Amino acid sequence: MRTALGFAAAAIVFAVLAFAPFYLDAYGIGLMIGMTGYVTLASAWGLFSGRTGYVSLATVAFFGMGAYTVAVLNETLPYPVILLVAGAIGLLVAVVVGFSTLRLAGVYFVIFTFGLAELIRQLVTWFETTVTGTLGRYIFLPVGPEHIYWQLLVLCAATLFITWWVGRSRLGLALRVIADDEVVASHIGIDIARTKLALFSVSAVIITLVGAIQAPRWTYVEPAIVFNPTVSFLTLIMALLGGASRLWGPALGAIPLFLLFEWLSANFPDHYSILLGLLFIVIVFVLPRGVAGFAKDLTRRRPGGTPAAPKLDAAPLGTESREARS
Repeated sequence: MRTALGFAAAAIVFAVLAFAPFYLDAYGIGLMIGMTGYVTLASAWGLFSGRTGYVSLATVAFFGMGAYTVAVLNETLPYPVILLVAGAIGLLVAVVVGFSTLRLAGVYFVIFTFGLAELIRQLVTWFETTVTGTLGRYIFLPVGPEHIYWQLLVLCAATLFITWWVGRSRLGLALRVIADDEVVASHIGIDIARTKLALFSVSAVIITLVGAIQAPRWTYVEPAIVFNPTVSFLTLIMALLGGASRLWGPALGAIPLFLLFEWLSANFPDHYSILLGLLFIVIVFVLPRGVAGFAKDLTRRRPGGTPAAPKLDAAPLGTESREARS
């Protein structure tokens, strides 16, 4: 009954949001595009990192690949086919990277994913300047802002549904065991590498599609625009603030922070990066499990003030398994 009511409420919310372009001006639609995009990015990031404790900074790598795929193919293939190609490229790269790196843990995985994003940006820049003799590409597609928004809204709904399904499936249970202790997970028969790779690939494809769908907004695309590392850090902060391992946690973090960052970038452009770093530090120390996790902890407390027995949950982000710590 509760699940049915939840689906009904979510359907009503998304139906109302779908009509937003009919009532908003160009700036309002642009704001909704950015907000929906970051909600989807944060939810996709939390789908993998929030359930495994692996902090990934490769978000912008897949986001940029999706956008650049559209930039390269927009004059040769139909738009729906380009989106399929972008998703396939994101999946291929995710599988290759996953096989190579998901055995790493803790800070080593963070460093690798950050380096991966920079490596891809430099490779694209080298290819454009050396092979094609240019640094950017134009995108001429008959895709209006409202169409971009509707596509992102559908992708956002699909991401939330996948997150809900994973949380209720055996895959979600396996991920929680892996996050708690990989040694125990391996001893009870969980295929750790295959489980992490599957979720990492799904997350990467969603992030790639977000970049591909948003690409027509810019008209002109170059590596510095679509491979901006700020995208990775914003996604990380948003997911952490709301609660990366919760269904609605990333959205709770993405919506207010996106509006705050828009205001900061417009009013304090010279101090924007400093404020971003300070906010990240505050979130990690004050709300390590996010707003959703903090609220759930409060509701678990008994009337006498004694916390109830905690349920099995994903390990806090940034922690390593017991195997890695030993």
